[in-house]
Amino acid sequence: MSAAPRGAGRPAVVVVGAGPRATGLIERIAANAPELYGDAPLDLHLVDPYPPGGGRIWRRDQSPLLWMNSLPDDSTLFTDDTVEMAGPVRPGPSLAQWCAAVRSGGIRVTPDVAAAVAALGPRDFPGRRLQSAYLTWAYERAVAALPPRIAIHEHRRRAVRLAGPADGRQQVWLEGCPAPLTADAVVLALGHLDAEPDAGQREFDRFAKRHGLTYLPPGFTADAGLGGLRPGEPVLVRGFGLAFIDLMVLVTEGRGGRYTEAVEGGAGELTYHPSGREPVLHVGSRRGVPYRSKIGYEPDAPRPPLPRFLGPAEVDALLARPGGFSFDADVRPLIEAELGFAHYHRLFAAHPERTRMPWPAFERRYAAGDAAARRALAEEAVPDAADRLDLTALDHPLAGLRLPDGDALQDALRAHIEADLTRRHDPAYSPDQAVFLALLSVYGQLIRIGDRGPWWHGFFSYLASGPPGPRLRQLLALSRAGLVRFLGSDTTVTADAVTGRFTARSATVPGAATPARALVEARLPEPTVARSADSLLRALHADGAAATPAGLLAVDPADGRVLDRAGRPHPRRFALGPHTDARSGGAFTRPRTNAPAFRQNDASARALLTFLTERAAPPAARPRTARTATREDRHAADR
Repeated sequence: MSAAPRGAGRPAVVVVGAGPRATGLIERIAANAPELYGDAPLDLHLVDPYPPGGGRIWRRDQSPLLWMNSLPDDSTLFTDDTVEMAGPVRPGPSLAQWCAAVRSGGIRVTPDVAAAVAALGPRDFPGRRLQSAYLTWAYERAVAALPPRIAIHEHRRRAVRLAGPADGRQQVWLEGCPAPLTADAVVLALGHLDAEPDAGQREFDRFAKRHGLTYLPPGFTADAGLGGLRPGEPVLVRGFGLAFIDLMVLVTEGRGGRYTEAVEGGAGELTYHPSGREPVLHVGSRRGVPYRSKIGYEPDAPRPPLPRFLGPAEVDALLARPGGFSFDADVRPLIEAELGFAHYHRLFAAHPERTRMPWPAFERRYAAGDAAARRALAEEAVPDAADRLDLTALDHPLAGLRLPDGDALQDALRAHIEADLTRRHDPAYSPDQAVFLALLSVYGQLIRIGDRGPWWHGFFSYLASGPPGPRLRQLLALSRAGLVRFLGSDTTVTADAVTGRFTARSATVPGAATPARALVEARLPEPTVARSADSLLRALHADGAAATPAGLLAVDPADGRVLDRAGRPHPRRFALGPHTDARSGGAFTRPRTNAPAFRQNDASARALLTFLTERAAPPAARPRTARTATREDRHAADR
C-alpha cells in the first residue's frame, strides 16, 4: 500500500475509518467494479489512526480477557444469497469456517493466533483479539480482490476536516499534514465515536475534580483509565450492558482474580477467588438488570416466515403517508406484532402440546386482532404464562418491585439472572430464539425509516445483544463474593456537596443510599453529531449536514448519501454506521440473515462506482437513469 500523492490526477475516494464497515465497503467495491467501473484507475485512501480491518474497537491491542458476544458461527463479513442487493455475491468464510481453515493449514496465521484457534471450542465465545485477526484477514482479502488499477493507500492519521463544493472535488485534511487529500467522493465509515460530555457529565466531572474523586464518562471501556478505581473501595456504575461486562472483567480477572468451578454437587457453580486489588462495583440502570444472556442452544424448529407484519410493503405505506407517521403510534405496534408472531409460530411448531388450539386458527385471529385482542388470544390458547410473550414485562422486569433492604435485592437479582440463564440455555423455550430472529428482521426493515427514537435500539440491544452466558455466571460468582452489588431499577446518582461523594439511589429499595468516591458511566456515548468528539463530523453538521431529532447524521437510506437540512443528498459524500440514522445491527453479522449492513455496503459501493463512471464520461455519453437525472437536476437547481 503506497503513500499516494495528494494532487488531482487519478479519480480518488477517501474512506474515513478503517474498521469492519470500511472493509465491507471495499469488498463490495471489488465485487461491483467489473460491472460498473471496468478497468479504469482509482485511488482508495483509507484514513484511520488504527490498523485496518479491526479499526479501533476490534484492534489487536486490547486485553486478551475481552470476548466477543457472538459465537464463531454467528460472525461473518461476507455476503451470501440471502442478501437482497444488486451486486454479485462473493462468498467468504464465517469466523468458524475461517478457524477451521486455520486448523487445517489452509490459512496461515501467526503462532499466537493459531494457538487461540486451537483452544477455541465450538460453543466458546472468541476473544476480541481472535476476531481482530479474522477482520484483518478479511481486509487483506478484500484489497487483494480489487481490480489491478484500483490502489489502496493507508493513512494512519485522523481526518480532521472535510470541505469542497457539491459539484467539485472534496478536500480531506489529515492531522499533522499541511495539504489535504483531494477526492471525487468521501465515505465516512467512522464506527463508534467518543463524544463531548453533556451538561450533566460536565458537572459530575467538575464535582469530581473539586473533591478529589474519580469520574469516568461514557466511553469504550477498553480505553478507559481504570487506575482511579481503588482496591476495596465502592464504585458506582451506571449501565448494565456490555460496557459493564467489560469493566467487570478488567477490574477482577484483569487485576489477578480467578474462577474455579465446582465439580461435585455444585452443578457447575463458579467461585471467584479475589486478588485483593478489586474495587466493589455497585451497579444499576433504568431496568436494574443485566442484558439478557445470549441463547445457548441450536434452533429446534424451522425459522418463522419473516417478515410478516413489518416488511417492505408496510414500510412503503408508512413512508408514503402525506402527513408522516409516528414511531410510537404507527411503527411500534407493528414491531410488537412481528415479535409476537415469531414467538407463537415457534411455540406452536416446536411445542404444540403446550397450546390448545390449531395454529391456523390462532394465526388467523392473531392477524385480525389489535394488541388487546392478541393478549386475550394468547391467554386462551397458551395455558402457561411462561409460554406467553409479554414485551412490557421483559423490558421492565423490576417494575413495581419494592424490597426492604439491599440484601433482599441481591437475592432477588441473583434469582433473576439464574432464571434468565436457565431459560436462555433450555431449548424448551426456543420461542426466545424466534424472537431474536424477529428482532433481526425488524432491524433490517427499520433502516429505511431513519431516526427511530430512543426506545428501539436499547430494547434490541437488551434482548438480542447481551453477554455470553459464561459472563453472567461470572457475575453471579462476583455477587456471591461481595465484589458486585446490585442497586436496582431507575438508578439515579447525585453529587452530594455535603459529603463530597457521589450517591446512588434506586426505586427498588426506597430510602437506601450508596455513597462512593468513584462513578463510572458504563456505556458507549450516544452517537450525537453535535457533541461528537470527531471534529470532522461536527464541522460537517455545522456546515449544513442534517441531523435527526436524536442527533444522528441524516443519510439517504437508499445509498448512504449525506443529506442537507432541506433533505437533499450530497452527490459526493456518503456515511455508513452507528452515527447515521440508517445504522444497522453491526458491521459483521450472522450468515444467511440478509444483513442490513451488507445491503447498505453494496448500495453505497454501486452508487460510488456509478458516480465516478458518470463523472469521467463526456456529458453526452453519460447514462442518465431516472434516479441520476433527478439528483443532478435537483443540485443544478440549487447552484
